[in-house]
Amino acid sequence: MLRMNASGVRRPAAGRAGSGKGAPNRGNPPNSKGTHDAPADKLRDYTTYKLAGYEKMLSMIVVGGVLFAVGLLFYKIWLLALLLTLPALKAPKMWQKRQIERKRMLLKLHFKQALYSLSSSMAAGRSVENAFREAAADLTLLYPGGNSDMIRELEVITTRLEYGEPIESALLDFGRRAQIEDIDNFIDVFVTCKRTGGDLIEVVRRTSTVIGEKMDIQQDISVMIAQKKFESNILLGTPFIFILFINASAPEFMAPLYGTPMGIILATVGLGLLFLSAWLMGRIMNIQI
Repeated sequence: MLRMNASGVRRPAAGRAGSGKGAPNRGNPPNSKGTHDAPADKLRDYTTYKLAGYEKMLSMIVVGGVLFAVGLLFYKIWLLALLLTLPALKAPKMWQKRQIERKRMLLKLHFKQALYSLSSSMAAGRSVENAFREAAADLTLLYPGGNSDMIRELEVITTRLEYGEPIESALLDFGRRAQIEDIDNFIDVFVTCKRTGGDLIEVVRRTSTVIGEKMDIQQDISVMIAQKKFESNILLGTPFIFILFINASAPEFMAPLYGTPMGIILATVGLGLLFLSAWLMGRIMNIQI
């Protein structure tokens, strides 16, 4: 007897066809929704991000519009302003990189909270399977709606455990897709301890403490440099405001800079220095631990 699932694929009914009394097919690992009709390579890869068509267009329009306005402000020549918008073609790639970094940062934050839940659950005497299930429930309380990537990953891990897959295999697959140093360190320690028969509860507790302290330091640094980033943005915007003010109050003072070869050269040098300053500020404030 065959039944139709939600995606229209015919599958054997439990207890009739298939591997005896509805036994699950262990050759197909669960997908991000906990089902088994998708291969493992369909799970999310946190090192990539596929931009939608509207995201590509919107990023190019926004960046191109800003660059065009800057070009008009510095040159007042339409052709030069249009030439200045050419870097907007790389805006989708920059937006893609930003989205990947944001997703990975959220995953690291939620992973730290999941570690605390795992540590407390295992210290209370729960099994590994129940500890991961409890961690997913705790994160659901913190982030209602289940929109967290970490919640989905914990659900995938628990579903794989229910279908007889070793915990080591499920964690290693998660680490392969995440490629985050803190997650890899925890998985390496957890898998090694699981295979060698060490004190798993103590290892999880100490590892979660070390990784949590490291992430706390990263967050403290981010808070400390947030004010400096705001000040740097103000400094970068000050020249544009100053030029606008001069053009509005004394346009004859700025007239020699527009339409003359020397004025175009000076404006190009000044604009290049501003872009260089923005790049250097970003590099200096990108602190990694």
